[in-house]
Amino acid sequence: MSAARTLRVPGRHGYAAEFSPYLPGRLACAAAQHYGIAGCGTLLILDHNESGLRIVRSFDWNDGLFDVTWSENNEHVLVTCSGDGSLQLWDTAKAAGPLQVYKEHTQEETVKLVVKCTHRRARPSGFCLRVLVLLLSILGDQTLRIWDMKATGVRIVIPAHQTEILSCDWCKYNENLLVTGAVDCSLRGWDLRNVRQPVFELLGHTYAIRRVKFSPFHASVLASCSYDFTVRFWNFSKPDPLLETVEHHTEFTCGLDFSLQSPTQVADCSWDETIKIYDPACLTIPA
Repeated sequence: MSAARTLRVPGRHGYAAEFSPYLPGRLACAAAQHYGIAGCGTLLILDHNESGLRIVRSFDWNDGLFDVTWSENNEHVLVTCSGDGSLQLWDTAKAAGPLQVYKEHTQEETVKLVVKCTHRRARPSGFCLRVLVLLLSILGDQTLRIWDMKATGVRIVIPAHQTEILSCDWCKYNENLLVTGAVDCSLRGWDLRNVRQPVFELLGHTYAIRRVKFSPFHASVLASCSYDFTVRFWNFSKPDPLLETVEHHTEFTCGLDFSLQSPTQVADCSWDETIKIYDPACLTIPA
């Protein structure tokens, strides 16, 4: 693995990181004071190049920020979610606070999932977030649910794990393929055409999986990060699926994303107050 470009942000514990779909080198990070238990949250906007990482803008909120996603139709707009149950709509081109605040939830976990889904399916409007076509959600009842927003009720309910599910993602190359990561330390792939059992299961983490992401460049590659301080890269099509384990954090690793511009670049963030951008060996070595 190439040397990581690292930025330390004292007093801010990282929860989510996401590359901009527009600007190469731009990254957003959602962070919180006091490990998210108390205090405020901060949205960090960063740029990176060969010389390292630097903060371009930062915005504070009165509660911890736990997830972030970029708009897909405006390079300056982001949405974050907070422990107070609200969504915040930000414009990085403006110096003031959020453009809008949407308070429709009472639980952090619920809001976190809405942010993920709006990134894939919706765009901000003047008064609400309108989710289009399908909504992917995970709940405390150990189920993965697919909602058809053109109809009423749930389209598919998958009893994906026997413990709480903390993360999920949609494959960029297969609209029927999803992955879940859970407290039971496992990753499971699900084909929506037949959900009676997972199409793959990936084992190796020793503590709960906090985030899972499919690669935008490799159809069968995904990455996961965990409370075991590691980031792991997998190819679920191989008999031995674990490609690489990265151990460069000293606390829970919560945020993870693949670059949309570079096929080898990854970002992550941790409770150890650091944000890292790096090129894992498994993505730089030709298959």
